[in-house]
This record gives sequence, structure tokens and C-alpha cells, in this order.
Amino acid sequence: MEPYVPGPLPPEGIDWIALVGLIGKANAALARFDGIVQGIVNPEILLAPLLTREAVLSSRIEGTQASLEDVLQFEADVDGQVTLAGMADIQEVVNYRRALRQGVRELETRPIGINLLRSLHSTLLSGVRGRDREPGEVRRNQNWIGRPGSRIEEASFVPPEPSLVMDTLTDWENYLHRDELDTLVQVAILKGQFELIHPFRDGNGRIGRMLIPLILYRKGVIASPTFYISASIERHRSAYYDRLLGLSRENDWTGWCRFFLERVVEQAEEDGAKARAIQGLYGEMKYDVTEATRSQYAVAAVDTLFWKPIFRQAEFMEGSRIPPDSAKRIIRELARHGILRARAEGRGSRATVYEFPRLLEIVQGEGAG
Repeated sequence: MEPYVPGPLPPEGIDWIALVGLIGKANAALARFDGIVQGIVNPEILLAPLLTREAVLSSRIEGTQASLEDVLQFEADVDGQVTLAGMADIQEVVNYRRALRQGVRELETRPIGINLLRSLHSTLLSGVRGRDREPGEVRRNQNWIGRPGSRIEEASFVPPEPSLVMDTLTDWENYLHRDELDTLVQVAILKGQFELIHPFRDGNGRIGRMLIPLILYRKGVIASPTFYISASIERHRSAYYDRLLGLSRENDWTGWCRFFLERVVEQAEEDGAKARAIQGLYGEMKYDVTEATRSQYAVAAVDTLFWKPIFRQAEFMEGSRIPPDSAKRIIRELARHGILRARAEGRGSRATVYEFPRLLEIVQGEGAG
């Protein structure tokens, strides 16, 4: 199979008329989701579990097996719960989350471009499988997509030759900073073209999905970079790969944009329901935790539960900055009232691991959970 040669952006042949109805539906759904998020006082705290879920599902598309609870348990240092292989998967998830947060910070000082891509890629592959594949460096070798161990002749897709990568990335960056008839369609095009360029030796799919909230945020479509699409893509993984192949084999940009817009609608509706449920639970917990503990630190305790819904006592104290005696009493009272549940009972020098089950049910469930 010959290496693919991407055309310049924007691509020709998109049937805008066929997409009009779906464009309106996707923009409306995303605006509703963004309105819900803007109504949350501290979305970076309340929606933190959705970021971890995004990291889990985006990594799962690439073959990892770690679950949301695996990651949270690992971060709570639960004994005997993680195999060596599982540890590698979890570290990839943690790196994804770290890279996405890094991207949000870096947008404060520089635009999205090739240098930002390289920075995110370096973080994504740091210390994990793929660390020997030039983290942060645009590829200088020919790569291909196929079954494990397959030769290039057996590939399902062969990205551009290394000599073309920088030029096509530069064209990609230039198009990113232009205006388009619709920004969501532009993001679909940018995501699709990035996958076709495949500029890194590993991690391209994850970087491409990570860019979606960053671009939408940078272009002012959403007020905070908290719209994550990987759950919907993972649910339709086979169609996702089929549509990407349709770009390289048939130049079917209309089909790819339709698929992307459908995913935006599905994800915005699902996460809008989750965000409303999380916001409602937060309001409920501010009252319930205050009633259960009668503590001046009740709100700090609630914020900590939403930030880290699986934890040990020491982590709770560190995250909340509540004095030790008060923190211990709050945990006891919340467990007694059924707000917290022991996930792993302490023994010897190992402290009990607690979980906040109602939040976990919302995040892991379909829709509002």
C-alpha cells in the first residue's frame, strides 16, 4: 500500500447542505451542555471525575483495559488491586489526564500549534509504553496501521511519508486559525486530518481526541474545556475506524463530519445529564454533610469528595486542608450516615479506603446515571 498524501485544508467535496440539520442539532446540544457547566460554580472540582473518565475511555480505544475505578483505586494506593500490566494501563490513563490539564494551562500563554502538540505528546508518552517512540518528536520514520506484527504491505492505512509530515502539519495549523462556516465541522475536519497525518510514532489517536475540548475552548465555543467526546467514540468504535478509513480511501469528508456531529450530540446530551446530576448531588451534599457533621469544614469536605471520590484518610486531610482531628471526625460521621462507604477495610498499618458511591454511580452510568 502506498503512503497516503493528504490534500490541503479545507477539503473539497463536503456536502454542507446535507449536514445543515445535524450542524444545528449539534451546536444546540453543545450550547445546552455548556450552559449547564457555566452554571456550576467550580466545574474544575465537580467535573473532575468526568475528566478521569475521558482519560480512561480515550486510552481504552487504543487498547488499555483500566477502568475508572482502577485508576481511582490506584491513586488511593489500594493494596493488591493492580497487576503489573494493569499498572501500565493506569499510568497511560494518568498521563492522558495530566497532558489534557497541561494543555489547558498552556493555552493561557500560547496558541494551539505544532509546539503545543509536541509538548502534549511528550507528557502523554512519558514513562509508559511508547516512551521509546520519540515522545514529543514529529516522526522521521514511516509508520502504518494494521494488525499487531503486520508488515506495511498488510496495513489497513499507511500515513504520509515522513518528508511530508511537517508541511501537512503546517497546513493543519494554518487552517486551525482560520474561520470556517461552522466551528464544529472545522473541528471534525481538524480531527480527521490529524489522524490522516499521523504525525507521531505512537499516541496519535489520544492526542487527536485531547485536542477536541482544547480547540473548542480556544475558539470560544465552550466556556471551559470540559467537553470530552471519547465515551461516545468508544461506544461506536467500529464506526469510528470505518469513517476514518473512509477519509483515506474514498475522501468521504461528509460521512466523517456526520459521524463526528452525531457523537457531539450524543455526548453533549449524556454529559449534560451527568453534569446536572452532579450539580444536584453537590447541592444536596452541602446540606447533608453540614447536617451530619455540624462542622465549619463541611463545604471543604464536600469539595474534596467530588475531587477524589475514592480516598484514604490522609489524602482527605491533605486535599481538604481540614485539621486532622476534625477530618477524622467528619469521615466517621459521613460513614455512619451512609454518605461514605468503606471500600477496603484498614488492617495493620494500612488505613481504610473510603468511597463516595453516589458520585461514582453518576459518572459511570449511562446518561445521568
